[in-house]
Order: sequence, then C-alpha cells, then structure tokens
Amino acid sequence: MISIGDTFIIEPIHGKEKVEQYKSRVLGVEEKSINIEYPIHMETNKLLFLMNGAQLRVNFVTSEGVAYLFHSEVIGRKKDNNVPVLILSLPEKDQMIKIQRRQFVRIETSIDMAIHPLEIENPFKPFTTVSLDFSAGGAAVIVPKDIKLQEKNKIKVSLVLPLQNGEYNYLHLDAEIKNIINYNENSDKMSIEFLKVDPVDRQSMLRFSFDRQLSLKKKGLEI
Repeated sequence: MISIGDTFIIEPIHGKEKVEQYKSRVLGVEEKSINIEYPIHMETNKLLFLMNGAQLRVNFVTSEGVAYLFHSEVIGRKKDNNVPVLILSLPEKDQMIKIQRRQFVRIETSIDMAIHPLEIENPFKPFTTVSLDFSAGGAAVIVPKDIKLQEKNKIKVSLVLPLQNGEYNYLHLDAEIKNIINYNENSDKMSIEFLKVDPVDRQSMLRFSFDRQLSLKKKGLEI
C-alpha cells in the first residue's frame, strides 16, 4: 500500500488549536515501520524535529489515487548514506482509514448540540439535542415534535467535539435543514448540511470523525 517515494502529509498531535501540516517523502518501508525524510512545514519550509514517542496524524495517496489516514509514532532516527532519516511506526492495514473524497464519511455518534434560529423570518424556540450521526459536511439530529421547523430553513448549530486525546473543540456553525422525517412518537429526525465552514473548524470535524472511526475499528465494529 505504501511505496518508496510516496508523499506524506503529517500533522503533529500536540493539543494546540492550530493544526500544522508538514510534507515528507517515504524512503523505505519495513514490516512495522516506515523511514521518511525529516518533514518540512508546508508554508514556512522549516524542518520539523520530533522526539521519540511523538504522536502524529499521517495522510497519503496511493499510486491508485486512494487516500488514507492513520495514526503513527516516532520510534527512532538514523542516517542512511549521510541522509537524516526519521523512523515511524506502521500500523496494521485495518487501522488505516480510507478517505472518501467525494463526500464526508458519516459516523453514527451522539454529539451534544444547541440549535438556534438564524433567520428572523423563521423564528423558533432554541433547544438542545443530540446527533444520530455526524460528518464534516452535516449531521442528523433529534428534534422534539413541538419544535416547528421546515426544510431549507437556516439555523445556527453549537456543538462540542470530544477527541481521544482529551481535547474538546467547541464549534458554532451555520447550517441548512435538508429534510425532516418521523423518528418516533415524540421526535423527528432532521438532516442538516453545514454551510461555509471555516477551514480550521473543518479540520476539527475531520479529526473527530477520524478519531471516532479509529475507535470503532479498535472495537471491531463496522463503519
């Protein structure tokens, strides 16, 4: 799957709000490790120096054009013909997440949300709820039947994304209601699409979806 010469996009996992991206190239592939060039910042071209044990998020595209994400760790360094080499852990294939480029992957997960009206002409009483599924592009949420909403209404969504590293990301997003269907005798199911998402917020949403997929894979559940 990973070949010599492949380009890696690397994000250190360090708890900072801003996500830094670095570029590297695969120099060698072993059974449980990968040798790469020292990563270079994609904007400043500065080298990234990492200690053993540093946690990383890596994405790459195969020669067939398929994109993948995985978690890795720095496990060593060496010189190969006087070229500095960084050694990363290589996870099992089933711990790699295939990225669906045409659409964001929806994950069945419960996220706390607060819904507020965005349009003056379509007011309703703000309410709190939970999601039934979530992606970086939209979500399905539970709506009490006494809340009157209509398709194509614009709403404001506040939500919190808990990450595996203990971080909590609080987002405030505009969204459009795509459809509303019956869920049970007390609630409806509302599908929403997020609008004009800030790139930093989108990255937070992708990180959450990725972490959630890894968690499900570790539990042996289908996604």
